[in-house]
Amino acid sequence: MFPYENLDVYKKAYSVNQVIYRLLKGNKSIPGYARDQLGRASLSIMLNIAEGSAKFSKKDRRNFYVTARGSTFECAALISFLIEENEMTTEIFEELKKEYDSLSRMLFTMIKNLEE
Repeated sequence: MFPYENLDVYKKAYSVNQVIYRLLKGNKSIPGYARDQLGRASLSIMLNIAEGSAKFSKKDRRNFYVTARGSTFECAALISFLIEENEMTTEIFEELKKEYDSLSRMLFTMIKNLEE
């Protein structure tokens, strides 16, 4: 087992990425550029957490977690756009918004703890 697999923040990012994957796979009406951007940003959260956990220095880990948090904000902005364009249900939007907020807070705490 890799160390990142034990991180709650990774587990949450993985779970959210599954929701996004299913949303994009099942909704072909979302324009390709938006599908691609949301898919890449969602993967970026999960993958930067995993990659950051492998770094030896606090500074390097922190940089990956900062990038993951930025991708979290990117996803939140994209789903806000998509809900306004009626490309997802309110239920999925609310679930994702809550999860992105939680991910953002978890990453913020991890980043701050690495600054001390």
